[in-house]
Amino acid sequence: MTKGRKTTWNERVQMVLDCLGNGKDYQRTAETYEVSYQQVYQWVKKYEDGGDEALKDKRGRKKKLNSLRRMKSSFK
Repeated sequence: MTKGRKTTWNERVQMVLDCLGNGKDYQRTAETYEVSYQQVYQWVKKYEDGGDEALKDKRGRKKKLNSLRRMKSSFK
């Protein structure tokens, strides 16, 4: 199994399009881009369900400013 690496949104889109263009050959795509088979499979699935926006990394989203202000005022 190939160890994962950090990828950009543009890389993920390119990998998915390459995989789909090659008849969903997940293994070849994983080897070509040095990522895991499972990761390619998940990206293709997300892409098919939600388009290229679904491939964006949503981890670490910031809380809305109003929410932060309410939290800050409750500590006073």
